Amino acid sequence: MKLTRRNALRSATGALLLPLGGSIQAQPDSRSSSVFGHGVASGDPDEQSFVIWTRISRLAAEGSVDWEVATDSAFRTVVSSGRSVASPRRDYTVKVLVAGLRPGMRYYYRFHHGSEASAIGRARTLPLGELSSLTLAVASCSNYPFGHFNAYDAIAEDEQIDWVLHLGDYIYEYGVDGYGAASGAAIGREHEPRHEIVTLGDYRERHAQYKSDPQSQRMHAAHSLLAIWDDHEVTNNPWTDGAENHQPEEEGPWAARREAALRAYFEWMPVRDPAPGHSLADYWRHWRFGSLASLITLETRHSGRAEQIEYADYRATLTDADSVEGFLRDVVGAPDRPMLSPAMENFLRDALTESAELGRPWKLLGNQIPMARTHHPRFSADVLAELQDMVEGDSAARLEAFVGAGNLGLPLYLDPWDGYPVARQKLYSLSAECGVRDLLVLTGDSHSFWSNRLFDDAGKSMGIELGTTGITSPGDFKAFGSRASELVDEALAATNDEIAWTDGRHNGYLRLSLTPDAATAEFLAVDQVTRPSYAMETLRTERISHEAGDLVSL
Repeated sequence: MKLTRRNALRSATGALLLPLGGSIQAQPDSRSSSVFGHGVASGDPDEQSFVIWTRISRLAAEGSVDWEVATDSAFRTVVSSGRSVASPRRDYTVKVLVAGLRPGMRYYYRFHHGSEASAIGRARTLPLGELSSLTLAVASCSNYPFGHFNAYDAIAEDEQIDWVLHLGDYIYEYGVDGYGAASGAAIGREHEPRHEIVTLGDYRERHAQYKSDPQSQRMHAAHSLLAIWDDHEVTNNPWTDGAENHQPEEEGPWAARREAALRAYFEWMPVRDPAPGHSLADYWRHWRFGSLASLITLETRHSGRAEQIEYADYRATLTDADSVEGFLRDVVGAPDRPMLSPAMENFLRDALTESAELGRPWKLLGNQIPMARTHHPRFSADVLAELQDMVEGDSAARLEAFVGAGNLGLPLYLDPWDGYPVARQKLYSLSAECGVRDLLVLTGDSHSFWSNRLFDDAGKSMGIELGTTGITSPGDFKAFGSRASELVDEALAATNDEIAWTDGRHNGYLRLSLTPDAATAEFLAVDQVTRPSYAMETLRTERISHEAGDLVSL
């Protein structure tokens, strides 16, 4: 179903959005002060507080910033106000935890520096007591060079949304010659700084670039953020002691790079700072939505993960069914390969137990990486012949290797939960011990939409996984071409029992609406990201309900 908007709309900051032939042209707000050139943001709420954020973009020394929170957009009823300091120690960012608020309320906030005012933002506290409905936008993988943040703009205009859940890869670490280089050069969205980011100054500059984007600013002003990082906020595929995209001999100690990246994250994101004495890496949350839902985010990158297994190290030995079985059992399935830290597991146990005991119908996991069992697809002879006719050059060699891995029955990737099957079963067992076998897992990272069914090692249902695609990052098989990528999606679903449907050909976001009786998942796509104008399409709508303690798709 195509969605068009025929009337002129205004963003949360007042910028006029003009329809162009049924699509939307996003225009920056010319009235915004360059003092607040990185916009405003809010997030990380509880029932009586939330964080508000901005940055003073023209300071060379410390300066004061006034802020106020009101129940109305005209600020006739101000309920909280104060003064903060923008300091070079925090890169001139200003982050305020506003407390003493009423549960389940929408508020408006703004900042002042001298005679200049910021854009007005909206924020919400979490509800208490009975709650009849909740709608989340679920987003992931916003890579600046790959395109305009049209999906962010669509989220800003979506008045159904109560909060935005961002599952990570909010920024990317690569330089202008890295991932996304050709696209960034073609559309004039190359990364700043131009080199791969490693130092604190680098990470700050990259966050500043992303926060300068007008569509990102529009989303942040319109909705409060519930955020968890993935890998690219630091670098590709990290574990506790290193990362695939970190070379100590050239880029220095891993611990120093990670510390710099996480420090910049806490400076630039509307999230609560760690309590004194707590590690920056121990970042997880339990957001409670009254009687309706719990949302628990998982930290799967920096606090507990064992090193990833790389196919390249074993490819020569994976020649037949027996060698693959031994590899998956003894190497990938080794018992000493955790994903979650003991502290993360204890937090998850407490949160699930509370949710089950209070009878909340929805137990949501905010999960960066795909959880469902996903093996390389197998193709029929006819489909393979069609694919081979369409794919040429480097893609043809990649397709050949892809087909070979499918014939061997290998998992698609080993960085997600498929690379940590013992840890995945441990999560399922922990959940079952808490009386929870109806998880609704919300997943990012893969640049694809997913609708998956989850089962433990004994074949018992553990719930449903809904995956969101990239805001701009392309699906891994998009280079094959549209029709070939579609055939891969279809083969993934046909090959894997846990996959009901997938789409890696579009960018967009997932809109999830909950009531006590059912959930509705809408997979929403933008038609393109090479220009800041777009049309929306609903690719799929799925309704989910409880049945005999399990989640079922209606």
